Amino acid sequence: MSMDLIITLIINNWHIILLFFIVAILYSSVGFGGGSSYLAILALTSLAFTQIRATALLCNIVVVSGNVFIYYQKEELNIPKILPLVLLSIPFAYLGGYLKISENFFFILLGLTLIFASITMYISKKIITSTKSVKQNNSAKNGAIGGLIGFISGMVGIGGGIFLAPILHFINWDSPKKIAATASVFIFANSIAGFIGQTSNPDFQIDWNLTSILLIIVFIGGQIGSRISNNFFTPIQLKKATAVLIAFVGLKILYDFIF
Repeated sequence: MSMDLIITLIINNWHIILLFFIVAILYSSVGFGGGSSYLAILALTSLAFTQIRATALLCNIVVVSGNVFIYYQKEELNIPKILPLVLLSIPFAYLGGYLKISENFFFILLGLTLIFASITMYISKKIITSTKSVKQNNSAKNGAIGGLIGFISGMVGIGGGIFLAPILHFINWDSPKKIAATASVFIFANSIAGFIGQTSNPDFQIDWNLTSILLIIVFIGGQIGSRISNNFFTPIQLKKATAVLIAFVGLKILYDFIF
């Protein structure tokens, strides 16, 4: 990729690049990849929907890989408890990514997903502050939760952490820090599986020129977000503001493709 092409891409897509950078910082600071927001941003562009899914998953992988490493260093990963969630979710995420779906179905599913995600994010304060005792490990239940979320995430093009974390908080699965660590591992594994599933589909396509720039940007943003805490807003305030944005985009997508 020539320098002239890089400059042209940055100039033409500066608003997308800036938003991706901000999302990577905000989401990585609370243990998420930002897939739902990447989808929300890209859904308002003219990019093909197959490329939108693939780009969001790749950005997820780049952002949460740093989170997983940091959580591993801090010994926040409960591997035996995480495995049932992840092992069953991986094949279902691959299947969801591989499925050939129509553009109209994709955007309707995306709109519903974004609205659901915005609601769970907005009410997350009530979930996170739960002080009830941690539930006993149930491998069958963990596997069922992981498989269902993995399948939906693979179809839509997100890692699934935005669904998983609120559910785990609600059922008092573990401490908030360990749930955040688990969500990062879940997002990382399912984003890889979903992306591989998409590349296996004959209709797969992606613009590697723009995607490469976005991957570099979210890597930098993810590294910043995973190492510093925001001094001006709490994670809850950031989640609520993001939730409002996602809900707006989700409603706009549904309006455009249903009506």
